[in-house]
Amino acid sequence: MARLKASPGLRAEGRRTAPWLATALALGLLTALAVGPAWANAATPDPVVATDPVSEPEATTSEEPPPTEGPTDPVPTEPAPETTAPAPETTPPAPATTAPDLPPAPTTAAPAPGGPTTGAPPVPPVPPVRPPASGPVPPPSPLGVQVTTQDVTLREAYWNTASTATTLQVTIHNTGTTAERIRLSYRLPTGLSDAGTKGCTDAGAGTYHCGAWTAEAGARFSALIRLRVDGDAWRQMPLAGSVQVVADAPGLPGEASDDQGFAVLFPPGPPVPGIALAADEVTFDISGAASTLALRLGNTGSVDAAGRVEVVLPAGVTVPTPPDGCVVVDPTRTRCDAGVVAAGRTAELRLPVEATPEAQREAPLSGAVIGHLDPRSGSTRQVQMSFRITAAAALATPVVSPPAATGSQGVLPGGAAGDGGGASSVQRTAIILIVVSALLVVLALALATTSLRRRLNGPAPGPAPEPVD
Repeated sequence: MARLKASPGLRAEGRRTAPWLATALALGLLTALAVGPAWANAATPDPVVATDPVSEPEATTSEEPPPTEGPTDPVPTEPAPETTAPAPETTPPAPATTAPDLPPAPTTAAPAPGGPTTGAPPVPPVPPVRPPASGPVPPPSPLGVQVTTQDVTLREAYWNTASTATTLQVTIHNTGTTAERIRLSYRLPTGLSDAGTKGCTDAGAGTYHCGAWTAEAGARFSALIRLRVDGDAWRQMPLAGSVQVVADAPGLPGEASDDQGFAVLFPPGPPVPGIALAADEVTFDISGAASTLALRLGNTGSVDAAGRVEVVLPAGVTVPTPPDGCVVVDPTRTRCDAGVVAAGRTAELRLPVEATPEAQREAPLSGAVIGHLDPRSGSTRQVQMSFRITAAAALATPVVSPPAATGSQGVLPGGAAGDGGGASSVQRTAIILIVVSALLVVLALALATTSLRRRLNGPAPGPAPEPVD
C-alpha cells in the first residue's frame, strides 16, 4: 500500500505552528519556575511581633448629677460620697506572654567565582544578628485617678454685693483597680479666697491643700469647695483656677495624678443703660485646630454710637490673624473697631482663636471682652463680661503610669498587621505572573487545536506519484 504524504502547504503550516507552540510552552514553564519561589516566600512570611494595645481607664464626663444631700466638705481620711456610683466590675489584666527566641539564621558566605584572589584582603565574617531577648512585660499600674470640675458662675446679683459666697463642685473618680488614698489641692485666682472649707489649709500664693480620702476601686464621689468672690474681682477678669488630685496606695510604687481647670464667669456689667454685650463659648476640638470667638455689641439706646470691643485672652490663647478693623495690642489683648452701631441695632464680630497644647490641657479657661459705645451725644458707655474656653484635650484620659517597656507579646500570622488583611505586593505579583503563564499555555493549546482542525478539515491528499525508475 502506498504511503500518503502531506502536501507542501500543510507541512509549511505545521512548521509555522510548532515554533509558536514551543515558545508558549517554554514561557509558561519559565514563568512557573520563577513564580514558585516568590509564591513560597509570600506564603510563609516572617513572623511579626505584636504588642498589646494601650488600655485607657474609663473616661467620665464633666456633667455630674447634683448631690442628693447637702454640701459635703472634703474632710481628711474619709471619703465624701455625695453621688457615689457602684464600683464597676473590673477584669484582671491578661497575663503577658512572650514569643520564644528565634534562633539566628545561619550565615554562610558563598565562595567567590574563579577561586580565591591573591593579594586581596580577607573579608571579615559577618556576626550573626541575634534578636534582643524579650522579657516579660510588667503589668499596667493599678493606680488611676480622674478629677472633673464645674465652673464658678456668678449671677446678676453679684453687682449688688460687696462679696459673693459660692461653691465649686469637684468630682473625683478612682479609675484604678485598687483602693487608693487620694489627696486634693486647688489654686484660686486673684479676687477669690477659700470661705472655710473643712480639711483645707492655706499654703500661700492662692494655693490650698486638703486632706485625703480613701476610695475603693471605681468609686466616684463629689466635694464642694466653699469660695468667696470679692466685689472688685471683675476688674481682674478673665479669671480661672485649677484643681489637682494625687493618688497612691500602700505597698505600690509611684502615684497617679490628674488636674483640671475651672473658669470664673461674670455676667455682663457693671450694668449700664444703653449697651448690651454677649460672647459665645470658644471650643477646641480634639484636633486642636483654631476656633472662632463670636461677639455681639448692641446699642439699646436712642442715639447712634461708635462701637469698639477689646478681647482679653488667657496665657497660651491668641488671635493668630486679626480680621479687618482689629489690631493686636499685646499677646493677650486684641482691639476691634465695630463701626457706627445704629440705635436699636447690634454689631457682630468674629475672631479666629488658637491655643497651645498646654493651654488646651488646662481648660476650661476664661476670657474677657470689654464693649464700648461712644454716642454722638452723651457719655461713653462701657460694659464687660467673661466667656468660657473649653478643649477636648482636657477631657482626654490622663496617663497615670509610665509606659511599659515594649516586649514580644506573641507571633501574628502574616498579614495580621497589614492594612485590612489584603494580599501583599509579593503575593499580588506572583498571582499576576501565574495568570500570565496560564494565558500563554491556553494560547498555545488554542493554536495547536486550530492547526489540527485545519489539517483534518482540509482536502485529502492524493496518492504520491510512483518514482520513475
